[in-house]
Amino acid sequence: MTTNILAADNPLSHVVQHPLFPIGDTFVFSSHMLMMLVAGVLMVIIFPMVARQKTMVPTGLRNFFESICVFIREEVARPALGDNTDRFIKYIWTTFFFILFCNLLGMIPTGSIMYLASGFKVEPLKYLGGTATANIWVTGALAGLAFVMTHVSGIIQQGPWAYIKNFIPHVPWPMIPVMYVLEAIGALVKPFALALRLFANMLAGHTVLGALIIIAMASQSYTISVVTLFGCAALSLLELFVAFLQAYIFTFLMTMFIASAVHPEH
Repeated sequence: MTTNILAADNPLSHVVQHPLFPIGDTFVFSSHMLMMLVAGVLMVIIFPMVARQKTMVPTGLRNFFESICVFIREEVARPALGDNTDRFIKYIWTTFFFILFCNLLGMIPTGSIMYLASGFKVEPLKYLGGTATANIWVTGALAGLAFVMTHVSGIIQQGPWAYIKNFIPHVPWPMIPVMYVLEAIGALVKPFALALRLFANMLAGHTVLGALIIIAMASQSYTISVVTLFGCAALSLLELFVAFLQAYIFTFLMTMFIASAVHPEH
């Protein structure tokens, strides 16, 4: 019995993306694309609704989002970007909340709820959820956008020649070619590290949760099942913290990279 239960599922089945339906001959719409679309739609709905509130003292949902926005602007962006804060803050806010919404949506067992509601009759429904930021292609795209934003902003701010000149620190002229190679490698490693950090953290947490749930289902011991389920609850609270933390870390590092491009003296 235990073997059959373990063979019926695996910890990654609710983490990896699943194809939902084809679009044309080559494109397939996946579960992670769906969750990114849901995150984007929620942002388009929630933020205009919150911004329309005219009360002098923010309350409720407006207070929650405004507190986060002020913190990111004043404690993350402004110390690094200075006078350029207002120029980049909309992009920084958008990136933070998109990652956060994707992280939080991944914690909701959307597919399992819909599969349960169908009376366990429509099996594809259980794959409608997922964490989009547990997909390396998604985090890679976000990191790629940060890479483009960093270097294009630096070129626009300083001018092409000045940006190339300031791309490396001041060193003796024999070391200049070596420094350009090292800095070029570093410029490529930074977005790779951004993508890998977010991907690995979100994937690992959900994989562990999936494994614990399977252990609880497969165990024939009441005590082990109860302890495992309590462990899942505690780990879910940790995952909630990680969802905010990883969105913050990605945004913080991206802001530092942009600041280093537009303020080479720092």
